[in-house]
Amino acid sequence: MPERPTTGEHRDRDDAALVDELRRLDGGRYGQYRGLGGRWRFPGHVLEVARVQADPYAPPSRLVVTVPAEVAELPRDLWDTPVRARALAGYLVRQVGRRLPEHGFRLDVGGQEVLDRSSCRVEDGRVVLRLGMDLPGRGRVIDGRAAERMLCRELPAAVSAGARWAALDQEEARAFVDSVEDTDALRRALPELGLVAFVADGAVLPRRSGVDDRPLPGGGVPFESPESLRVAVDLPHRGRVTGMGVPEGVTLVVGGGFHGKSTLLRALEKGVYDHVPGDGRELVVSRPDTVKIRAEDGRRVTRVDVSPFVAHLPTGADTTDFSTDNASGSTSQGPRPSWRRWRRAPGCCWWTRTPPRPT
Repeated sequence: MPERPTTGEHRDRDDAALVDELRRLDGGRYGQYRGLGGRWRFPGHVLEVARVQADPYAPPSRLVVTVPAEVAELPRDLWDTPVRARALAGYLVRQVGRRLPEHGFRLDVGGQEVLDRSSCRVEDGRVVLRLGMDLPGRGRVIDGRAAERMLCRELPAAVSAGARWAALDQEEARAFVDSVEDTDALRRALPELGLVAFVADGAVLPRRSGVDDRPLPGGGVPFESPESLRVAVDLPHRGRVTGMGVPEGVTLVVGGGFHGKSTLLRALEKGVYDHVPGDGRELVVSRPDTVKIRAEDGRRVTRVDVSPFVAHLPTGADTTDFSTDNASGSTSQGPRPSWRRWRRAPGCCWWTRTPPRPT
């Protein structure tokens, strides 16, 4: 019995073989792209075609690019901790992404936040990139020449320029990693300082719009902390920084319209994430378990149990004092209950229920 031919999914081939294969497929049926599955070795990286799309209108094909540690040559001190490895990966994926063509490739480079993404990982010095690609076609006919240009020229050029230490702006890369580590260190210091959030002096909080998280063009008014809430924190790379520390307990933000209340709250809401240098909120941090709770516009909250959000509530505290229900349980008719207050002991923070305004 003749030997069954080995499929591309079980063979390692070189870049020259990929060029020959794409030229051979040019003009063929789109389904023949399936033969690209497997690993292709390039001089500076390994390309794995993990999944091939069935037709031009299907979800993009999945590619995995691995740059070996001896090729990337990334300094060990930039990835020797999980935080620094995440920051370095965030920098590298942005460098590769900015060098890829706008159309054809789909690489998740992220936004203003520096997150642990599967699109780029630094593992023991090697760089692993995961991205999508729309394999080119003329209708349902393979465009082999375009695929050759994308896979054999454009992608290798972007990887070579964005994932090798020798080709990078090394000072910028170090500053990126150090900035993220400072943010993480500041967030970790909050519980010891008795704070739930911190906004550094000089932070720029305004955004371009409600749907664009980038800084406001031209900057904005730098943040200046009130003297009563100003604290100082020592960070690994920036040294001592000052800013507003939001203490544990209940804090009210008050002011007139367009005075920055919502801008500040949105910055604190995003403070659970690290931000890229130049964002303006690099040193605006909140505890990792911070959550935002908002009532729907036009609806009132009729019964609130605040115990999950306030530390050290007195045993048996009557949180129903915050209800707007009357004695019969109805919220539509009848007089409102008299307002009461209780104190969180020991301390000076009073929870009060404001009496209704006269009509």
